[in-house]
Amino acid sequence: MDLRIFTEPQQGAGYDTLLAVAKATEDLGFDAFFRSDHYLHMGSVDGLPGPTDAWITLAGLARETKRIRLGTLMTAGTFRLPGVLAIQVAGVDQMSGGRVELGLGAGWFEEEHKAYGIPFPKEKLARLEEQLAIVTGLWATEVGQTFSHHGTYYDLTDSPALPKPAQAKIPVLIGGHGASRTPRLAAQYADEFNMPFGSIEDSERQFGRVRAAAEEAGRKGDDLVYSNALVVCAGKDDAEVARRAAAIGREVDELKTNGLAGSPAEIVDKIGRYAEIGAQRLYLQILDLDDLDHLELLSSQVQSQLS
Repeated sequence: MDLRIFTEPQQGAGYDTLLAVAKATEDLGFDAFFRSDHYLHMGSVDGLPGPTDAWITLAGLARETKRIRLGTLMTAGTFRLPGVLAIQVAGVDQMSGGRVELGLGAGWFEEEHKAYGIPFPKEKLARLEEQLAIVTGLWATEVGQTFSHHGTYYDLTDSPALPKPAQAKIPVLIGGHGASRTPRLAAQYADEFNMPFGSIEDSERQFGRVRAAAEEAGRKGDDLVYSNALVVCAGKDDAEVARRAAAIGREVDELKTNGLAGSPAEIVDKIGRYAEIGAQRLYLQILDLDDLDHLELLSSQVQSQLS
């Protein structure tokens, strides 16, 4: 079971905080550092010092880390034109020496679009399908050849399809709860399917849909990696768990129901139940990015038992 650290910087984290978390992620032996792609905070927090751009942040971290994978859960398709996104991600992959992964979604948070003047189209999933075709098509085009796409929403003619990533293929992540279109897109374009904040039962059902869609598309179900993103709140004892839950404005019982919370033994047990239904990778959503002791506990008491 791969454990990856997943952050939500829009809730209040500047680059220096993210750098500290990314370096701790690397030093403590986690597999990857991922971040959300949002420009507006959610809930009652003030979001200070303000939003950071996902791919600018990851470009910086690419130069200041050496081993961990870097990526997004999920880049919003509404934020960037697909040709520009392909250039940005390929550039960061070069800067990292080939450690980047792209989670790409349709975009959903209308308020952040209003706040920063970003168009919020109605046809987001149809646009996402074209974006996936363009981004992956640009990267797959051989050097010296050109790429064209004439779709409903995007039109590219004789693109040189440059630059190329450092990796032969940047892994693409697709995720979500949708019962039909999401599995179909994952089957066609994804290297990994991610189930965000889903129960064991819902995850098992959705993994099955993706496997079936993959086989229908001519792939093996096991061609994809299956993962979950879950909030985590660990503590050496009940008091520490309660303190960490209060720090992120959540209740312990709710966290235990909807995420990974409690003692390291409780968390390892629940991770085992996700593994039983096919999860191979977990993105541990860390909401208090100043609490690096939390990462140390997860590394020494949870990750060590899964190795």
